[in-house]
Amino acid sequence: MGMGQTGLGVLYRKELADHIKSKRFVIILLLVAVTGLGSAYSAAQGIQQAIAQEGNKFVFLRLFTSSGGSLPSFLSFISFLGPLIGLALGFDGINGERSRGTLSRLLAQPIHRDAVVNGKFLAGITVLAVMLISLGLAVGGLGIIMIGIPPTFEELMRILIFIFFTIVYMSLWLAISLLFSLLFRQTATSALAGIALWLFLAVFLSLLAGLVADGLFPINDQASISTAMYNQQVRQNLSRLSPTQLYDEATVTILNPGVRTLGPILPSQLEGAIPGILPLGQSLLLIWPHLTGLIAINMICFTIAYIYFMKQEIRAG
Repeated sequence: MGMGQTGLGVLYRKELADHIKSKRFVIILLLVAVTGLGSAYSAAQGIQQAIAQEGNKFVFLRLFTSSGGSLPSFLSFISFLGPLIGLALGFDGINGERSRGTLSRLLAQPIHRDAVVNGKFLAGITVLAVMLISLGLAVGGLGIIMIGIPPTFEELMRILIFIFFTIVYMSLWLAISLLFSLLFRQTATSALAGIALWLFLAVFLSLLAGLVADGLFPINDQASISTAMYNQQVRQNLSRLSPTQLYDEATVTILNPGVRTLGPILPSQLEGAIPGILPLGQSLLLIWPHLTGLIAINMICFTIAYIYFMKQEIRAG
C-alpha cells in the first residue's frame, strides 16, 4: 500500500510539472486571464454608473454577472471556456503517453497501475483549481480598485461557492477527456470527440428538448396554461440532462440572490409573495441537486475511465 501511495505522489508531481511547463497551459492561462479580466473590467465600469442610480446592494457580485459594453459577463466566459479548458488538459492524457512510447515504460516502474490515471486526474484538478482561484482573486482585486467597495462576508461566500462549482464543472470535462483518451488511440480523435460531446450537450440538447416538449404539449392559440406549464417543465427537465445547463442554473442562482425559483411558476403562486433576496442558505438548498448531479456525473465518468484503464492494461500486459 505504501508503494502505491508513493507511486501516486511521484506521478502527481510529474504530471503537475508537465502541465505547468507545457505551452498549452500558458496559452490556456493567457486566454482565460485576458477574457476574464477584460469582462470584469468592462463590468466594473458599468457598475460604477449603476451604484450612483441604485445603491450598492450586492454590487460586488455584479462583477461576475454583469456584461459591460460589448463584452459578455465573466460568468458567460467561464461557462463557455470551462469545458474547453477541461478537455484541453486531458484529451491526450493516456493516448499521448502511448503514442510516445512512455506508457509501457511508466508501468514498468514499481508503481501501482491505478496511480497513473489517479495522478493524471488529480494533477489536472489541481491545475484547474489554482487557475480559477488565482483568476477569482485577480477579478476581486480589480473590482475593489475600480468600484472602491469591498465584498461583504455573504458575497465572499457566494463567490467561493461559485469557484468551487466551476472547479467541479471543469473537472467533469477533464474526466470525460481522460476517458476519451483511453477509448481512442489517436489524440486528434479524442479531442474531436470531446468537442463534439460538448457542442451536443451545450447547444443541441436544449434544441432537442424544445422539439420534444412542443411535440408532447404543443403551444398554440387554444393551449391552456397547464399545457404551457407542462411544455416548460418537459423542456427544462430534458435540458437538465446536460451538465452545462446544471452549471448555468446553479451559478446564476448563487451569484444572483434575487433568483428565488428555477422552475416555471403561475401568477397565482406569486400572490402574497414578498419581493426580495434569498439568504445564502436558501440559495444553496435551491442548487443542492445541481451540485450532487455534477459530482455524480464526474464520478461516473472517472470510474468508467479507471476501470477501462485497469482492464486494458492488464490485457496489454
